[in-house]
Amino acid sequence: MKLFSNEIVFRGHPDKVCDQISAAILDECLRQDEGSRCGIECVGGKGIIFITGEISSKAVFDAKQIARRVLKDIGYSDDYEIIDNIGKQSADIALGTNDEVKGAGDQGMMFGYACNDTPELLPIAMVILQRLAEKYDELVHEYEDFYPDGKAQITGIYDDDFNLMRIKDFTISYNNSEENREVTDQILKDYATGLCKEYDIQIERFLINPTGKFLIGGFEGDAGLTGRKIVVDSYQSFSNVGGGCMNGKDPSKVDLSGTYIARVFAKELLKEYDLKWCEVQLSYAIGMRRPLAIYIDSDKGNLQPKEEMYERAQPSRIIDELDMKHINYERQAMYGHFRN
Repeated sequence: MKLFSNEIVFRGHPDKVCDQISAAILDECLRQDEGSRCGIECVGGKGIIFITGEISSKAVFDAKQIARRVLKDIGYSDDYEIIDNIGKQSADIALGTNDEVKGAGDQGMMFGYACNDTPELLPIAMVILQRLAEKYDELVHEYEDFYPDGKAQITGIYDDDFNLMRIKDFTISYNNSEENREVTDQILKDYATGLCKEYDIQIERFLINPTGKFLIGGFEGDAGLTGRKIVVDSYQSFSNVGGGCMNGKDPSKVDLSGTYIARVFAKELLKEYDLKWCEVQLSYAIGMRRPLAIYIDSDKGNLQPKEEMYERAQPSRIIDELDMKHINYERQAMYGHFRN
């Protein structure tokens, strides 16, 4: 038996708010101009939201208005000073990503993961937390005592084959009015318990707001920054993480497109070789079409990549295969990019 933990942050967590603002601006750019090149960053705290980064696009938009809309959608006031500091993307990068070259928009490593635990081909504990986060967003919009900020964590008890046997501690920290704690705590416990029963998983202990109080939240309680929750965005520590943020970047950036195709490869290999789990690593050099390497690990050991994987993993091929210019990236930034 072994203990293993994974975590999610709710949609109103300051870092996730910044992720969604960056992604929403990207969505608007791609909606108007599919050739947009974007690397959008956002930081928020104490009444100020600062939007920066680089964009090359024909799109005409108001970044401040997009940010205010995202804040209101999440459940926050939009009464913030918002600073638009977005600049133009470097022409040097365009040399390697233009329509003639079609190379990778950056260097780095990307990981994809899949396992046979659930129909989503994701770990049970990860799916439970994603579904809890989505439910929490509903509660924020249905009950005035729930505020948007929060996070949850599962510390699971696993057997030697890494099957989740039961949950030792289910930790939920959520921002609320503190006026009806018995009621709001019970709502969360009941929903989490029901979720776990669907997978035949028992919870030994709940830790709900372990400090005792979570009244001050959002940007008043903490700063937020785009790209600070890359583990939540990917596989909640069940897999390696390449280190690059996916939010606010157009799909010519392999931090985004490379990670997406790595997930596709992992799912395909899982089924083809009847695996329990599979992890795929891709690596790229900026300006080059073909990945430098593909490494595949699984419960049955290392697998050799096929040549067609190298062809499919070229950025322009990924964008076409996965229709990556028409994905709702704001939605992807809410609860993690991989939910199916």
